Amino acid sequence: MLLKLALAGLNHLLANEEWARNRLKPFAGQTACLKLGALAFPFSISAEGRLQATDVTAASVTIQLPADAPVRMLLDRNSLFSAAHISGPAEFAENLGFVFRHLRWDIEADLADFTGDIVARRLVKSGRQLANWQARSTENLARNVAEYVAQENRQVATKQQLTEFSEGVQAIASHLEQLERRIAAVELRAASRRTNTPT
Repeated sequence: MLLKLALAGLNHLLANEEWARNRLKPFAGQTACLKLGALAFPFSISAEGRLQATDVTAASVTIQLPADAPVRMLLDRNSLFSAAHISGPAEFAENLGFVFRHLRWDIEADLADFTGDIVARRLVKSGRQLANWQARSTENLARNVAEYVAQENRQVATKQQLTEFSEGVQAIASHLEQLERRIAAVELRAASRRTNTPT
């Protein structure tokens, strides 16, 4: 189900981009797999340069997306595909990566078909503002939790505490080394006296 939805979305983008379909046509019949965590979306290239579902377990090209791909897709598509890891035959992988990096979804145009131009523009603007607010809120929450755990709840040591602890351990190790040298010197003198004492 997810595979069909993903491929339908990508084919919708390809439908409006003849350059992208032309770039994929030479690779008709070749297989690839788009991976996001445990999810895998295997597909092949059709003769028309579109994507179609396939059952292959070993695709020739694998595109591993980062774990935060859905957020990056909304906020920063360029960082999404620059963070993706593509492996497989160079020419196919390079062309597939190029197409995915440069495909653009004109969400405003798609919405305008249902709502009209003005409403579509306002919906897209509001959606971006909401996504940005959510990303900032998540970042602030993570920062606050980290500060609480380190400062208030004392569950995790701060960087300064770790530095002080490390310096303390090094000082103790240095004192122990000096003490061991002194003990060795005392034992050596004592042994020397015993051997020099007449019987």
